[in-house]
Amino acid sequence: MGQLPAASNVLPVREYLLVALTAAVVTFLLVGLVRALAFRIGAVAHPRTRDVHVKPMPRMGGLAMYGGVLGGMMLAHQLPVLRSAFDFSYDPYAVVLGGGIIVLVGIVDDRFELDSLTKLAGQVTAAGVLVLYGLQWFVFWVPWGDDGSGTGSLLVLDQNQGALLSVLLAVTMINAMNFVDGLDGLAAGIGLIAAAATCAFSIGGVLANNEGDVGAYPPALIAACLAGACLGFLPHNFNPARIFMGDSGSMLIGLMLAAATTSASGKLNYESLNASDVLGLMSPLLVVAAVLFVPLLDLLMAIVRRTRKGQSPFSADKMHLHHRLLQIGHSQRRAVLLIYLWAGLLAFGAVSLTVFDTGVVAWCFLIGLLLAFFISAVPRLRESRKNRA
Repeated sequence: MGQLPAASNVLPVREYLLVALTAAVVTFLLVGLVRALAFRIGAVAHPRTRDVHVKPMPRMGGLAMYGGVLGGMMLAHQLPVLRSAFDFSYDPYAVVLGGGIIVLVGIVDDRFELDSLTKLAGQVTAAGVLVLYGLQWFVFWVPWGDDGSGTGSLLVLDQNQGALLSVLLAVTMINAMNFVDGLDGLAAGIGLIAAAATCAFSIGGVLANNEGDVGAYPPALIAACLAGACLGFLPHNFNPARIFMGDSGSMLIGLMLAAATTSASGKLNYESLNASDVLGLMSPLLVVAAVLFVPLLDLLMAIVRRTRKGQSPFSADKMHLHHRLLQIGHSQRRAVLLIYLWAGLLAFGAVSLTVFDTGVVAWCFLIGLLLAFFISAVPRLRESRKNRA
């Protein structure tokens, strides 16, 4: 990757904001057209036993979100600084092509309800496109071994190992976001939070530490486009929703989050970080884990729960995290906002570790954690108080 000239060696924050805003506006304006198209072709979600909505709802909102992503990418290609992300990397092209494939698979599923194996084949194909364009893990730090610094070692992956890890991460993230999409505005909000946190990490942790290296531009660009698309879709999807994003949207979010985190962390120059600071070396893995924590926890719990019952991991039930919050006594809106709180606390807490003083971040995180626990338990506390009375 090349270096920008010294005069241009700045963080193009305003250009990223402009790209995100463009993606949001394009997505917002396209939703009406996509909603009419969904009704016309029959891509409608009819209420089922495990569903929360009570009336037929158009889906396929991921098509509008993909339009917003394309709008953001096209604008970035014309901007003086962010254009370098296309000249020095194939990552944006990989996301556009892979995203198009996953949205197409999602549209077919939104209309005809594909079986799990067919969907998995489409997900692997989209993830494989990312790898073919070079968007994959090459190296990451592990806390064991010793490379001479006394703080662990760097694990270098060959082409096949990196490709396998990258595809596995992408497919896992796609299905995690698909699983978590169960309440109005839930997947779009988590996608917005995760993308914003990834963008902040890419700018503050990757781009700043690489001193203007244009190779660090793509992850922030991918995350900014996704954040804008989720933001533009959210007003149409928050309770009471007028349209669902469907699998076309949730799988697009998962794929782009995997692409952004892989682009940011999988090719990070660890030598630019303080080799004596273990937390600094772990920061890319911490951010990835925190961004993916809520949807991956839901996915893991669902797999364990279903396999223990002898069911397929892809079979449906009403025991997801959002269903449990509803059972506790939270309303739909409050359950969604609570999951936003948990996701934001984890994601931005991890990002803050790479930017601010560790002690201050730890105290703020602890206070936020206690507050989140208390708010989550309020219905149970009220019920217990009523029982005692």
